[in-house]
Amino acid sequence: MQFTTFTLSAMSIGSALAQAGVTVHVVRVGSMNGSLEYFPNTIKAAVGDMVQFQFAPNNHTVTQSSFDSPCQPIGATSNVEGIYSGFMPVSASSTTTPTYTVMIKDTTPMWLYCSQGKHCQEGMTMVINENTAANSTRTLAKYQELAKAATVNLPGGATVAGSGSSNSTGAAAGTASPTNGALGNTNSTSSAPEASTSSSAAHHVRAADALGLGSLVAIGFALLL
Repeated sequence: MQFTTFTLSAMSIGSALAQAGVTVHVVRVGSMNGSLEYFPNTIKAAVGDMVQFQFAPNNHTVTQSSFDSPCQPIGATSNVEGIYSGFMPVSASSTTTPTYTVMIKDTTPMWLYCSQGKHCQEGMTMVINENTAANSTRTLAKYQELAKAATVNLPGGATVAGSGSSNSTGAAAGTASPTNGALGNTNSTSSAPEASTSSSAAHHVRAADALGLGSLVAIGFALLL
């Protein structure tokens, strides 16, 4: 599976992709009042759509798991490399909103959670492309029920003993970016590292001053072909 990495500001990527006719789904991670939720916690996204996670004050993550093993990164129970935003510490006084943007590669359901503390067990979970028509028992409510009983809450990159499998991550890897309108600027309130993959088929596209938005979007579409 191919991965595409983007480092763009929220304003820039939103404007460029809108002009290119790409749908961008915005998910708020947490809230100003400290709610442990994703808003919304379920979305339907088509292949080629972008999902942008915008982080509210606190220190949350977006981490992918399998349905059967919530609160553990999908790579801990399979050989699949899922998405992981890294931790995004944001102060209440911050004037920027760190973001993490991924491109949807297929419509396989993606089960996501926050790997901070017990946030996953406390219900900070969501799903992209829930498919109850294919399996009526694989619902967000059931995933949250399983998460509540989870004994660990692990960030991406962590591994635990166990076995399992999953066929697809459903999305390309993404990277964190502040919403200050500057390409390639990683000076934000976030301490999350730039996303990377160990796959030999991975393709990394980093925003730099030498690349305009048009070039970055064109590269992104080219990698989808």
